[in-house]
Parts: sequence; C-alpha cells; structure tokens
Amino acid sequence: MDDVRRSIRAFPLAAALLALHAPAGAAAPEPADILIADGTVITMDPARRVIEDGAVAIVGNRIAAVGTTAELKARFHPREVIDARRKIVMPGLIDGHGHAGHELLKSLGADSDDWNDIAERMYAHGSTPDFWRADAMLAGLERLKFGVTTSVNFFGGGADVYRVDDPKYGDAYLDGVKDIGVRWFLGVGPRRGPYPSSFTEWNGTAHHDVAVPFDKQMAVSETLIRKWNGAADGRVKMAVVFPTISPDQKLEGAALDEVKREAHAARDLSKRYHVLFLQDGHTRGTVKYANDVLGLLGPDAIFSHATSLTDEEIRLIASTGTRISHNPSAVFSMYGRNPTTELIDAGAVVMLGSDGVAPDRSFDMFRHMFQATRYHRFYFHDAKVLPAGKVLEMATIDAAKALGLEKEIGSLEPGKKADVILVDWFKPHLTPMNMPVYRIVYYANGEDVSTVLVDGRVLMRDRKVLTVDEDKVLTAAQRESDLAIHRAGLEKYTEMPEGFWGKTRLPDQKAK
Repeated sequence: MDDVRRSIRAFPLAAALLALHAPAGAAAPEPADILIADGTVITMDPARRVIEDGAVAIVGNRIAAVGTTAELKARFHPREVIDARRKIVMPGLIDGHGHAGHELLKSLGADSDDWNDIAERMYAHGSTPDFWRADAMLAGLERLKFGVTTSVNFFGGGADVYRVDDPKYGDAYLDGVKDIGVRWFLGVGPRRGPYPSSFTEWNGTAHHDVAVPFDKQMAVSETLIRKWNGAADGRVKMAVVFPTISPDQKLEGAALDEVKREAHAARDLSKRYHVLFLQDGHTRGTVKYANDVLGLLGPDAIFSHATSLTDEEIRLIASTGTRISHNPSAVFSMYGRNPTTELIDAGAVVMLGSDGVAPDRSFDMFRHMFQATRYHRFYFHDAKVLPAGKVLEMATIDAAKALGLEKEIGSLEPGKKADVILVDWFKPHLTPMNMPVYRIVYYANGEDVSTVLVDGRVLMRDRKVLTVDEDKVLTAAQRESDLAIHRAGLEKYTEMPEGFWGKTRLPDQKAK
C-alpha cells in the first residue's frame, strides 16, 4: 500500500479543497488517479466476488479499492473516470509459456517434418538484433491487444535454440518489450548441446559463423540477467532456461558428469539471482530424472508441457512445489496429455500457457482457456471436469502464484498492482450480459478486449494502443521476417505442401 499512500500525499491541495466543500460531518472524498466505474467486476479475490455495477479505484500504480460504483464514487474523487458500462472488468490475463522469435516464424513450415530444423536456421543462423526487436514488439502488441498483461517467454524455441552467443540480441529484444508496456519474463540460458554451438553473425549481406561454447553462453545469459532483471520499473524480469534431459539418452560416465555440471551451473545461476528456472518439453520420465539425477525441482521452477507423467512424478511435482505450465493448444499436447486435474488435486500449481505462436496458434488466452476445458473433458468424457471458474484461475491468480507474484497481480484487490482489462460484452456472441465468468471462458476472444491498464497506466483505450505506433510495429515485423527467411534460405516453406488440398492426411515430408 506504500504506492497508494505516496500517491494520496501527492494531492494535498485537492484534498484540502474537497474537504472545504464536504458536508459537515462527512469524510472528504479521497483523491484517486483513475476510477473504473459501472462495470461488471470479476475480482478473482479470495472470495471470488463478481460485482454487478462494480468499480475499481486506482492510485498510482496500485488498486486502492474494489466495490460497487456507488460506494467508490462516494469515497473517491478521481482525476479520470473510465466508463465500464457494458464491460467486464477483470485482472489482466497471464500467459505461462511462449517463445521469442515465434512471431516472425509464425506458421512457417507448419506442415513440415522439418519444423525444428527451420527454427534452428531462423534463430541461430538467420536472425539479427533487428529481427529480435521486431519480434518482441509484435509479440507485445499482440498480447496487449488480447488482454495478456504478463507472459513467460523462452528466448528462442524449436529444439531449444536460444540466441545467447552475444548480449546484443537479448538487448534488442528486451528494448522492444519495454516500449510496449506489458510485463515480461524472458528466459535465457544455454541452447541444447553438443557444444560448441554454431551461430551466424550478419553484417548487411556479409556473414560468418561462430562457435560458442557452453560457458560463453552462460556468461552472456548472466550479463542479460544482471542488466535487465527488474528493468522498466520492474515490468521486465529474467529467468534461466536449461534443456530438458531425457533418460532415454542413457547418459553415463563423462557425458553424464558433463550434463550434471551444466545443469547445476544453470540452476545455480537462477538461484544466485533469485529468478525463475524454466524447462520446456517435459514428459514421462523426464521429471523424475530432473529430480533424482539433476536436482532441478523446486517452487522457483516452472516445467512446461509435462505430459504423460507417472503417478510418482505427479507426487514429486506437488511435494517440491514445482510449477507447471499446461499448454492445451500445443502440438506437444497431441502426443501426450498433461494430467492437469490430477496435478491440481495433488496440490500442485498449474497455470495455462499459449506455447505461442508458431507453428499454429496465437497468444489469445481466451482461446486456450476454452481449449483447456474441451481437452480434459474429452479425455474423461465428462462435461463437469475443469469448471470455467477453475480455468479462469489458471490464467489469472494461479498463474500469478506460479510466478511468485500472487501478492502483486492475478486478482483485483486493494494494494495489488493495477493490471486491469476491460472486455466488451455488448456483442452478439456475448449477449445476454449474464453469467460473466462463463462468457469469458466459453465465448470471449482477444478481440473483445477494449481497454488495458498495466501498473495503473492505460496502454490501450477502446482498442487503440497508446504506447507504440501499430503500423510501424507491423511494418517492421513484415520486413524483418522477410529478411530472416531469405537469410536462412527458408522461402520454400512458405508454400502450401503437397497434399494440402483434398486429402485427409498430409504425407510425410521430411527433407532429405
């Protein structure tokens, strides 16, 4: 509440004038920066209150009060009133898992068996600092317009291809992120071995390859963490990534000792700087291996996908407090099921992620909430599994807990950061305006988000983004994607593959 009190002290003259005009015996209205009024407020507070004709008062970057419009209009004298009539007012959504670079890769090679190779060529050999900045701004813009105010991102993707040969790539990416104004976790760390890893440096049309050992990749990652963690008034946070190791690799002897050294170095880096530790692509056997052999689990660790887990692994996750990002729309979820309900029932914290956006999905968390309900109900053949309320928790307050930020974001409560979105539900697919939580999870989409605030700052008003020029962001993204595709020699993957039309299954197309 310190931010609230500081902002109130910033209005002494206004408070004095109001006190002079207040009725005898009545308390003078408190100053506020913003009052969001006359909306339907889904608080996600401990009581999970839904307030008809509700309001949210904001002072500085914090929520000062949540209640009915009548209560808060009587209590506060705001500098600005945001009209929330016919709007749902709710916490900003949280995306627990995504990938930098995917915006400019998008559906490239979506129907090809070469997808991991395509990501390798694009990220390690076709990208430049301008590529990463354009990708960051496009990703931030898309998330902002979809009401996603916080997200977790790996600095690359495919088969664990992270651009950590030089800090300039991460610098460019994070510089783009801060311009948008949303909250952002970026995970940096060594790409999958063997080492040294090959990267390509570009200077105009000239280029040369560089071989980068594990320790240099770790040094670059640490440089980025030291520079950026807590930047942009705390909106930018860093994390450490390390590739998921499968017991099927049957490592032993010197090879096993080296992987242990590398894993411990990455885990120690996360603990030394008190940042999250991330791993992508967990599945049956890898969680137990990460615990028993590598010692990686803990409440500051987030494991993505986590499909086809054994009962023992479910118990391990719950007992160690390890967090899980479930990505129901991901390709990974076609090959195995994340046991979301079993994990939650065991006491684990599970949040939702987009795994966006390549090769075939968006950052629209409304879509992923809906997908989560269908995914698990189909598995159990039970329409009562994962109620809408639980799914919304997984994209708000549960996700905030997974990030260690449940005291700051994830719900609309006094003292928390003012990360608020307004959803226009006076629309054919959302009307009649009743049962708002059901409408949000089952019917809404990202285009229904009208206004977004982060840290008490209005970033988008009535679908108009206020922080950046959308046309310039889109133009830069198109240019940098075209250039990277050309540099990486990926033009053929923009074409429709054989069997695209008129067939029930695409043929296998692994390049020779």
